[in-house]
Amino acid sequence: MADDLVQRAHWGDLEGQNWAGLARLSTEEAEGELSSDDTLEGQSRHRFMTGRDIKSTEEQERDGRQFVESRGGRYVYTYMEPDTSAWKRRRVRLPDGSIGYRVVRPVYEGALEDLKQAKAPNGERIDGLIVYDIDRLTRDPRHLEDAIETVEHYHRPIIDITGTLDLLTDNGRAMARVVVAMANKQSADTARRVRRNHKARRDRGIPVGGTRPFGWQEDKRTLNPAEAQHIREAVRRIILGVEWHAIVADWNRQGVTTSKGNPWTWIGLRDMMRNPRLCGFRSHVVIEFDPESGREIRRLTIAHDDQGKPVTGQWTPILEVAEWEAVQEIVGDGPMRGGGRNARVYLATGTLRCGKQECGSLLRAMKATPSRGKPEGYFYYVCPAKTTGRGCGGVKVPGPETDELIRKLVIAKYEQEASQRQAVKAPQEWPKEAELALVREDLSDLKRARRERKISAERYYSDLAEYEAEEQRLKRERNAWQRKTLADQGEPVDMAEEWHRKGITLAERRSYVARTLTALVALPVGSGRRVPLRDRLVPVWADN
Repeated sequence: MADDLVQRAHWGDLEGQNWAGLARLSTEEAEGELSSDDTLEGQSRHRFMTGRDIKSTEEQERDGRQFVESRGGRYVYTYMEPDTSAWKRRRVRLPDGSIGYRVVRPVYEGALEDLKQAKAPNGERIDGLIVYDIDRLTRDPRHLEDAIETVEHYHRPIIDITGTLDLLTDNGRAMARVVVAMANKQSADTARRVRRNHKARRDRGIPVGGTRPFGWQEDKRTLNPAEAQHIREAVRRIILGVEWHAIVADWNRQGVTTSKGNPWTWIGLRDMMRNPRLCGFRSHVVIEFDPESGREIRRLTIAHDDQGKPVTGQWTPILEVAEWEAVQEIVGDGPMRGGGRNARVYLATGTLRCGKQECGSLLRAMKATPSRGKPEGYFYYVCPAKTTGRGCGGVKVPGPETDELIRKLVIAKYEQEASQRQAVKAPQEWPKEAELALVREDLSDLKRARRERKISAERYYSDLAEYEAEEQRLKRERNAWQRKTLADQGEPVDMAEEWHRKGITLAERRSYVARTLTALVALPVGSGRRVPLRDRLVPVWADN
């Protein structure tokens, strides 16, 4: 019966059979390819393929259904692959733990497995798979062999509508291998031309991308005065110590939205502040592979030309380079402290710790019993009892009084930092600028030597890692120096005013506490003793 399915499909007789369709729209087709007469200066003439140029997934599904039903079959299911490349390989971890490069198409692979088992995800029996043409099926020889295996050894037909695909005969399979190999080369050629064009535009500092960046007009070159001022003010406040969460909350309260019209999040703010476009440099996405998670990590960095010099963009910058570098010291490579959502409803939760020997547990908030004469809503911070699995149950401090003391500590710390800033006169130039320039010159010489084949690949990559590590170390030092310099020169944050700012949230205040205090240790007292709360709470200051 199974052999009969392939033979009948070859004759075009689908009577009584159930068929599924595979509809794919490629990412590289959606992105498009430059016409041969396009130039960089004539960007407006770039022709990109659109839905009119290629079959959409909906059209592929409709055509497949009509083809099957016109030959007496039933169309029972569609495997949809929107925005899926059938050619582009990605770095993945293989089942044996090694690293390999594969075209990642889970829907396609699932469709072949379902076809082998003759059962679709909706429970219907499937006897065959139909695609619009061979190009919709695959452009990868490895995936083509998987399809051939399904037809040849599992006797499940895979056909197309246009007649470019024939996996049902030996001659057809041989021709399919040739066609897929040529399609694979065509995709590689297209990708190479697109990369070359992107690099040329990058080296000239020409803006690219669809959505306009926040801070600029639709031309991506001219500043949007209101948005640019929001960025400058936010950077000034961040350098002076205002928390990221406060910036996001302020912008959302004021109705400031992203360029897409969405509310701001700390992740969106972080990503924007990391973009070197802010200080006039062209950005470049570096893709790194994380061996622990097995995933690719995308990192935005400054683009450099062939001589190793930063590429200046064709737009008006919003920040000075020193300001942007100072912000990078605060942003870092990981999540920003105090920037995420926080569901805690008490100021000191997560900061107060038990000071009893060999305990150190976090204190929890506990509401007071109304019968004890305390006002409504009064609470304590207590060390959990041993019965909960953590804590000793031996420390208890009054909640409102502790919160008030924390407020005073945070304000006092900011005032102390403000006085120190006013007393220090920062140098005008970073003392290691010449050292960083020499390292970058060494990097440029190393790359030139490799291009000219004067050194081996082993020597190149060994020295490259060393020079890049030294460059990153010096850049971190310079960014920290820039941050301190700008903070010393700026007007300090009035934390007393900031703490009582209208509309400030508990999460914002908690972020200031986290910035100021690593912990606040609550010391125990003996039975019957009365010790002032200030003497019982020992601050552990954060190192900022």
